[in-house]
Amino acid sequence: MNAPVVSIIIPCYNEEATIRLLLEAIVLQTFPHEEIEVLISDGLSTDRTRQEITEFQTSHPGISIHILENVRRTIPSGLNIAIQAARGEYIIRLDAHSRPYPDYVERCINALREGKGDNIGGVWEIQPGGQNWISRSIAAAAAHPLGVGDAYYRVGGEARAVDTVPFGAYRRTLVERVGIYDESLLTNEDYELNVRIRKTGGTVWLDPGIRCVYFARPTLSDLARQYFRYGYWKGKMLRRYPGTIRWRQLLPPLFVFSLFFMGAVAVFTPLMFALLALVLAVYFLAMTLTGISTALKKDDLSLIIGFPLAVATMHLSWGSALLWSLIAR
Repeated sequence: MNAPVVSIIIPCYNEEATIRLLLEAIVLQTFPHEEIEVLISDGLSTDRTRQEITEFQTSHPGISIHILENVRRTIPSGLNIAIQAARGEYIIRLDAHSRPYPDYVERCINALREGKGDNIGGVWEIQPGGQNWISRSIAAAAAHPLGVGDAYYRVGGEARAVDTVPFGAYRRTLVERVGIYDESLLTNEDYELNVRIRKTGGTVWLDPGIRCVYFARPTLSDLARQYFRYGYWKGKMLRRYPGTIRWRQLLPPLFVFSLFFMGAVAVFTPLMFALLALVLAVYFLAMTLTGISTALKKDDLSLIIGFPLAVATMHLSWGSALLWSLIAR
């Protein structure tokens, strides 16, 4: 049996709701199926994730799908296990919450062969992870500059060299040059890998023609946990690479710090209490006005309330976690 050209690596844990959507999208890829292998690193799922994968394997024998044991149950460990098992010349990292367009693999491989970059990625089309109004609000916030700043893979834009891309497609030789994913970082492992790529003279390239549907978290509590985790591990990464901080990443922790500072001083100074009230009023006015604009564009009036709630959850969770990560030992 010939070795595959492309190894698709996927870390997952308890993804029974979306794993089949991902596998169906892989089967629809325009790249030859006989040249693809799919390696799923499962973190010992306790739901029906494995059954869903096994049933899919049985009904689609034309594509190679393998389940790997990820006993450490972290994303970077799962990715590294899959890389070690991969046989392809090219590696494409996907997520169990994603659904790539049919030409995703083909476009990634073409861009790599054309020398566009060392790590190639595209744009997320963020869709709700649930059926209710708050899920739609979270998806809208996760794709809006007010929520994610200038993260081009979320808000779109022209083809360009960028700091990072979601997931990523690269040659196996890139891993041999810069190393595997850092397992001491439970989140931000993609960004940290891209820092090493850029530090060694490589290029991280975003091609807006490469598109992938990504399902956002369905509830505010899930969103808060996600962004707290993002912020905490971003702080750990910044301890190693302080020069990688971007202006958009500074705003949430500065906002949270100002709220704590003004809140503490306001106990003793009525003027500071008034300033705190003014800052909060301006913040939520900006959120509400943007929520109204977004609601009108999307013809969904629930976003008037849901959008500000989702963006505030993202800002406060990420900002407070980053501050905590930087001061905690």
